[in-house]
Amino acid sequence: MPLPVRTARDMVYPLDFPVPAAVACFLILWAASRAGSIFGKRFEDVHDDFSIILTATLTLLGLILGFAFSMAVNRYDQRKLCEEQEANAIGTEYLRTELLPHPDGEEVRATLRDYLAHRIQFYEARTRERARQISAATAGLHSRLWTGVRVPSQAQPDAVRALVVSGMNDVLNTQGYTQAAWWNRIPPAAWGLMAVIAVCASILLGLYLRVRNNPVLLMVLPAIVSISFFLIADIDSPRGGLIHVKPQNLISVAESLGRRVGTW
Repeated sequence: MPLPVRTARDMVYPLDFPVPAAVACFLILWAASRAGSIFGKRFEDVHDDFSIILTATLTLLGLILGFAFSMAVNRYDQRKLCEEQEANAIGTEYLRTELLPHPDGEEVRATLRDYLAHRIQFYEARTRERARQISAATAGLHSRLWTGVRVPSQAQPDAVRALVVSGMNDVLNTQGYTQAAWWNRIPPAAWGLMAVIAVCASILLGLYLRVRNNPVLLMVLPAIVSISFFLIADIDSPRGGLIHVKPQNLISVAESLGRRVGTW
């Protein structure tokens, strides 16, 4: 009996919900700081050693958070670039389809306008279920678009129709590149490493501040780290959170095509 295959879109990332994740992170780190402060009295004679270890741990945590932020920003920029490439490919192919015979060309252009609307909806969808529905509808449009350029090209193969086929291939490929970019997230192992180091730093901070008799400051590090985690997770999440890639280029192409057909 074949084993079920787990696809990328079936995976659930807890950090798709940055606000609850940040709150949970703050509570865990605050509890770690409190736990460290409880046992602080046992280590009063090694205060200088804790100061060195705490400084080194906080430095390491800061470096890893910086690398994670850079990874998230790079992935966000990649999603923006894919949206721009999709818009350019669709707009160019729409113009190339005017080289096809009238019945075939008009049908392909109508399908392209429908496809463009679905791509805009894909970027604006905020739930996985809605995104899956749009992706299923887009898959059906793929076959219609390819058939629309394949049939006239086979009937009369020439350089003009080859150009149209090449443009349609770019349209379909850019959609695949976009999907790959949206699946490209910060690895869970990286999040786990950051969480372990943050917990260790919070425990050491609790030990240190307990020795220094400053328990009020126990919430400072958990709050700062939680805010950092929230920002990184928000940028890394394509649909959750507050920062999203807006389909500005696709909307601009839709408005341009709408003016060409007189619907805007």
